[in-house]
Amino acid sequence: MPSNRARTDLLHAVQEEVAGCRLCPRLVAWREQVAAAPRASFAGQVYWGRPVPGFGDPKARLAIVGLAPAAHGANRTGRMFTGDRSGDWLFGALYRAGYASQPTSTARDDGLVLRDAYITAAVHCAPPANKPEPSERAACAPYLARELALLTDVRVIVVLGQFACQSVSALLEVRPRPKFGHLAEYALPAGRTLLCSYHPSQQNTFTGVLTQTMFDAVFSRARQLGAAEPATSATVARGAAPQGN
Repeated sequence: MPSNRARTDLLHAVQEEVAGCRLCPRLVAWREQVAAAPRASFAGQVYWGRPVPGFGDPKARLAIVGLAPAAHGANRTGRMFTGDRSGDWLFGALYRAGYASQPTSTARDDGLVLRDAYITAAVHCAPPANKPEPSERAACAPYLARELALLTDVRVIVVLGQFACQSVSALLEVRPRPKFGHLAEYALPAGRTLLCSYHPSQQNTFTGVLTQTMFDAVFSRARQLGAAEPATSATVARGAAPQGN
């Protein structure tokens, strides 16, 4: 097993490779098109306009997997979930749970530090209509696989939304495939636990499908699971009935 320093260096190498990726022509064209035409509210800002790498604590016990960067969020700022409404929800919850040094994230250089947590995504480029194609998800999967392999201290993987749940389940060859539902849990190889959450999208938060209390419960449970003995059962019967995403 590589040393902590070696694992950190390898993780940084994956992040740099992600940031330079041009494997998917449709995503390359879209992310650059968006970057060339900023929203009026972001006029004058220089967009990142590239794939957005994961970031966080290399020794994290919690890994968080989202769907993909937002066109005017992380595609603008260059850091996952930074600069949009979903990020406001996520970093607020991580701060309240003790995983983040501050409750907001507006820019890569805003001083935010994650403690015991690492954030990544199933797809690293902003997709049109927030809908990556199957070939694009497949092209990006090796990056997530390498990150999760290097994050050897991770005990809990929180998936934000059904798409992320499907991606992680397929990547880790979970059988039977998990039935997505808020706070649903599934045991993974090596004593890890898959913990599902509705995505903090505006569609979910504005309609009350996901409330702050519900979202805080996810990271409270992640704390419990990260400190507990490794899970051994195939499925943990917990969570709300499947709905939303």
